[in-house]
Amino acid sequence: MVASTQNQGLSVLLFINRQVLRRDIGDLGEAIHARKAIPVVMIRNDVKAVLRNLSNDKWLMASLMDGDGLQLMECLRLRVQDIDFAR
Repeated sequence: MVASTQNQGLSVLLFINRQVLRRDIGDLGEAIHARKAIPVVMIRNDVKAVLRNLSNDKWLMASLMDGDGLQLMECLRLRVQDIDFAR
């Protein structure tokens, strides 16, 4: 679950408790808010090492995802007619 979704859910629960049910649950502070995840980026040598250990269709898919910035589901749904072989 994304941090913003978790924080929105928390806000809804707090609103319902405070405004609708009139419950005083006190100050929860900032400690319980979800933090945004830090994106993990592989360095070039790591990508090369992974690609060296793949073969056939797995190598092709990983290469497309790396070189073209495709996400996993975009790569899995890729069709032959989606590829411009002239380029």
